[in-house]
Amino acid sequence: MQDELLGTGVPIRRKHRGRPIMRGPGSGRGGAPTRTRLLALRALERVQRAGAFADLLLHSLLGRSALNAADRAFATDLVYGTLRWRGRIDHLLSHFLDRDLEKLEPLVATALRLGAYQILFSERVPPEAAVDESVRCVRAAGAERATGLVNAVLRRLAREHTGIALPALESAPLEHLTHALSLPPWIAARWLELFGAEQAALLAQACNQPPPQTVRANRRALSRDALLAELRERFPDARPCRHAVDGIVLGRRGNPALDPGFLAGQFSVQDEASQLVIALLDPQPGEQVLDTCAAPGGKATAIAERVGDRGGVLALDRHLGRSDLVRRAARRLQLPNLRCAERDASRPLADLGLFDRVLVDAPCSGLGTLRRNPDARWRIGAGDPEKLAELQRAILRSAADSVRPGGTLVYSTCTLLPEENELVVEGFLSERGDFQGARRSALPAALAPLLDERGHLRTLPQRDDADGFFAARFERRA
Repeated sequence: MQDELLGTGVPIRRKHRGRPIMRGPGSGRGGAPTRTRLLALRALERVQRAGAFADLLLHSLLGRSALNAADRAFATDLVYGTLRWRGRIDHLLSHFLDRDLEKLEPLVATALRLGAYQILFSERVPPEAAVDESVRCVRAAGAERATGLVNAVLRRLAREHTGIALPALESAPLEHLTHALSLPPWIAARWLELFGAEQAALLAQACNQPPPQTVRANRRALSRDALLAELRERFPDARPCRHAVDGIVLGRRGNPALDPGFLAGQFSVQDEASQLVIALLDPQPGEQVLDTCAAPGGKATAIAERVGDRGGVLALDRHLGRSDLVRRAARRLQLPNLRCAERDASRPLADLGLFDRVLVDAPCSGLGTLRRNPDARWRIGAGDPEKLAELQRAILRSAADSVRPGGTLVYSTCTLLPEENELVVEGFLSERGDFQGARRSALPAALAPLLDERGHLRTLPQRDDADGFFAARFERRA
């Protein structure tokens, strides 16, 4: 006897006698789900339900797990891949549900997305295994009542998804970016407006790929060339960055934070675009530098490596826990010239004194880092960039008072939207007659290919294989 599962429109049997299951990576035995998939399900459900940050949550869950290296990598791929491709996944799942996916219980919706990711995008997992393990995960998570629905929907998806045509860029660019390339509609609309259909699609495609593993040599410990020769023994694809003078691209596999060179303080993990912000700031030996929004410390430690023992860096953050991340990085890299303080940089900082150079790496929407933070596209709303711009303007105003006459101020974000970038810069210059934009000819020559006509630094994932950053440099009149 057959029943129709509510929410699927699909008749299924109460007791399903399936074919023998081919096991994929990390497959469990008997009726238990894999620990790997169950960990991924719980992580994704918390990201969806509670707005947790995927990278921090996954780091915590994996740190407490007993998974081996291969299963940890598989869990990471499941979480990040499901988040990257959620837009396309939801579009295809909608063909097999008679209700909005968002109206399902969050755990059930997450299980469907996780199973669908394996069916649609994983070459290592047979569809039968993806369905079977998804059902086991739902049961183990306490949602026995939904096992039939998950089974039915995912089996239909596995059989029929190749017959569903995705919207074409030429005829339906907004729908293509939303349903085929997995962007929320508001981001898709803004990118079409800013970049045009072709570049917006290339940008979206780049944001759906895992980023390269990029590191920065600690120039106080060894040169980039010496580090590159050492790392090539463990990362055969390692090569110098195109623009960052201390940067090395290791490839797209492995975890450099577990490398003995990292533990010995020879390098830091830092995207090339982030390294280029420090190149624009251009701190010199012996200078005193303020980093107003320093955690987790990548830019602050890079500055400290450049100014040397005769110079110093003061790294600010509002939260003690985040400041501790900077302190730990400074100890690992042996940078006694870097000190930290807990301060809200949007409030007056005049008591700290004047500095030769000040960096404002402002809190932002992070839309230039969707490759490494895929949950951001679903967490950030259409109105958030303008709200963040108010905070960015406040920090920039406060930081400007800490620049000595003749000193340098750099404002940077890891987003692509003008309301957080150009408009903030224009507003600042209109308010502060004692500052002027740095002349393009006065900026480091190595950055020339990445500077626009106003001298603003801009990197794009689809062009530079780096995070999307914006940075502008100002000089305070003497």
